[in-house]
Amino acid sequence: MTTTTDFAAIFASTRTIAVVGLSPKPERDSHRVARYLQQQGYRIVPIHPAAKEVLGEVVYPSLAAAAQALGAGRIDMVDVFLSNELVPPVVDEAIAIGARTLWLQIGVQHAAAQAKAQAAGLTVVHNLCTMVEHRMLGL
Repeated sequence: MTTTTDFAAIFASTRTIAVVGLSPKPERDSHRVARYLQQQGYRIVPIHPAAKEVLGEVVYPSLAAAAQALGAGRIDMVDVFLSNELVPPVVDEAIAIGARTLWLQIGVQHAAAQAKAQAAGLTVVHNLCTMVEHRMLGL
């Protein structure tokens, strides 16, 4: 996925974004990006093992817990702000909940997990920022 047409299609078909590793600290990149996406009209579903509420949204400890609370198929994109070694279980959960897009933020990569997500039919973007790409499209 490298063309602006592809990114435009991803954003156009996305309504709900689970942000895995969303920090409650406003100075963190995950918080700034999620706040931007929320301001653009996307529903943000924070995923963090310890926080209770971020950006006015209930925080879930995992994608599975969020999907159970929201209903299957309700999370369109999984936006990941975690270290590389933590990506494989997130991919497994993203596949299990029926997400359509896996977006690995700048510096987040895991070749085997990315290949697994693609084989399961997810659109995979890696080493790019959702906020930066969205802004560049001028959406």
